[in-house]
Amino acid sequence: MERVQKTIGLSRDLIIHPGETLAEVIEDREMSQRELAIRTGMTEKHISTVIRGQKNISPAFARKLEYALGIEASFWMNLQFNYDRELLEFEEVNSITSEELSVLKNLKEVSDLWETYGWIEEEPNPAAMVLDYRMLLGISNLLDAPKITYSAAYRIQRNNKGVDPYVLFAWQMMCERVTKDITVAEEVDIEKLRESIPEIKKTMFLRANQIQRRLAEIFAECGIVFKIVPHFTGAPVQGFIKKTDNGSLILCMTIRQKFADIFWFTLFHEISHILNGDMKTILIDFDSVSGEVEDRADKMASDFLINAKDYKLFVESEGYKKSKDIERFAETQSVRSHIVLGRLMKEGLIPWGDRLRYEWS
Repeated sequence: MERVQKTIGLSRDLIIHPGETLAEVIEDREMSQRELAIRTGMTEKHISTVIRGQKNISPAFARKLEYALGIEASFWMNLQFNYDRELLEFEEVNSITSEELSVLKNLKEVSDLWETYGWIEEEPNPAAMVLDYRMLLGISNLLDAPKITYSAAYRIQRNNKGVDPYVLFAWQMMCERVTKDITVAEEVDIEKLRESIPEIKKTMFLRANQIQRRLAEIFAECGIVFKIVPHFTGAPVQGFIKKTDNGSLILCMTIRQKFADIFWFTLFHEISHILNGDMKTILIDFDSVSGEVEDRADKMASDFLINAKDYKLFVESEGYKKSKDIERFAETQSVRSHIVLGRLMKEGLIPWGDRLRYEWS
């Protein structure tokens, strides 16, 4: 966006039409407009309108100028191209409405993070930031972002007032941008993913700083790009799945609530969506849950983590009343005890208490 920056705050009069350069060249050569008209086979009126900036230098006229003046046609065409671009950028900057500028307020938290990524310049002119966001988000007017609909299933309650469409759109584009250079198997292997469930469960026993890397390795073998990304206020999202053009999948997650048991449940919820083929193109999982598709994914996630029959017997035997019994039961399910504790708390079988949190993102 460097050239655009040059036009911000620039006076319209300082954008030089190539006709001015043409006037200087023929003046230096003491050539009249009439002589140039004869040499180029054009009318004097045409020469005059070009010099006054009322008509552009066409490729055909640029070629004629090369014959007449010995200056390559590409020189004149480049002058015209640069003029047209600067004029377009000037008009674009000055046509940004106050409504579009106001969207930047919604994106303040996004901007703070993206500055650290080097995607947005620190404290730029607001107009420049609008143009940067247009480019980053792939949209010619930020106000149109809420109009883009997704061919997707949404894990969200109706009229969720916590969702800001601009922030959500930016969060989605961030997921795509931070995963674009990650290499994985060319196509999604659903059966391999299903077979990898035990290996995925093992990763919860790793140190926190090793979990992300190991999960990424496992998913990559299945044709899935996995990435844990930051979350924003206004995008209460825990998961994002998208099919790529080459047949692989993007799976991004946040640790918005930071609780480890929620992270693992959400991860297996997303895996369930993939195994069930729930998304057409894009699927975004919000915090609140509703719908048959979501309930089915929830049930699968629960069963992946803890066998339903085993859990029923565990609860009926009141094994949850002793911490040692909880730990032993967790071992039989190949999960850490906080997974069992989180479920017991959610179901009201034990009081809410301390829960393991993940601080990485």
